Amino acid sequence: MSVTVRTDRDSGVAVVTLDRPARHNAIDLDMAGRLADVWAEFRFDETVRAVVLTGAGERAFCTGIDRSAASDVPQPTSPYSVDDPLHSVGPKAGDLWKPVITAVNGMACGGAFYLIGESEFVIADEHAEFFDPHTTYGMVSAYESMLLAQRMPPGEVARMALMGTAERISARRAYETGLVSEVTAKGGALEAAVRCAETIAGYPAEAVQGTVRAVWAAREATRAPAYALAPHLIALGNLPPDEQAGLFGRRDGKGHRVR
Repeated sequence: MSVTVRTDRDSGVAVVTLDRPARHNAIDLDMAGRLADVWAEFRFDETVRAVVLTGAGERAFCTGIDRSAASDVPQPTSPYSVDDPLHSVGPKAGDLWKPVITAVNGMACGGAFYLIGESEFVIADEHAEFFDPHTTYGMVSAYESMLLAQRMPPGEVARMALMGTAERISARRAYETGLVSEVTAKGGALEAAVRCAETIAGYPAEAVQGTVRAVWAAREATRAPAYALAPHLIALGNLPPDEQAGLFGRRDGKGHRVR
């Protein structure tokens, strides 16, 4: 199972785990579909009042889209249309307005920001690190940068997106820039996130969900027009897939080969 769900009926908290640790929890088409199904199921499950999202293993929360998934999705030739396999992986894309807290353990990069960007807040282990590899591989960082720009100062988003795999942001720096709300000792992010979720789940659900929706209403004013532009930027700015593949084997400034 690419996504596992554990629900504590007493506390009202569901823990959703990206469960492909051998692939650094990269999102393939099966995982993308399963995530969309999970958010849809939670909409109708009154026993779930708050959600924690995390990744299996210690090395990565999520390293974005699995390259096999990217190659399996045919793209239209028109620059006005892009089929994005990650477009529906986030809880807000699934019209879920129950609070989602993300616990980041290890690497979070690229398409992971679809999930991080659509959560209420983020708690990270001290060894977590964040980066966006798009430009390194000849791809436009569009949706990812737009989501990050709603959490971090634009200059910090620009630096992360433009530096690609050459630079990684530490959990502490992510906290300083507003991407992360709490940094824990190694292995402590999930426990801290569950503790927060249990507190929130203990409050009246209508008030909690209304507050989540209020915060997102303020963000939608800028996100919606940005998202409308994203497909065009991707279609016009991405290198052809074969040229991307040629860059994909190149290592970053620290000698890492990153998906």
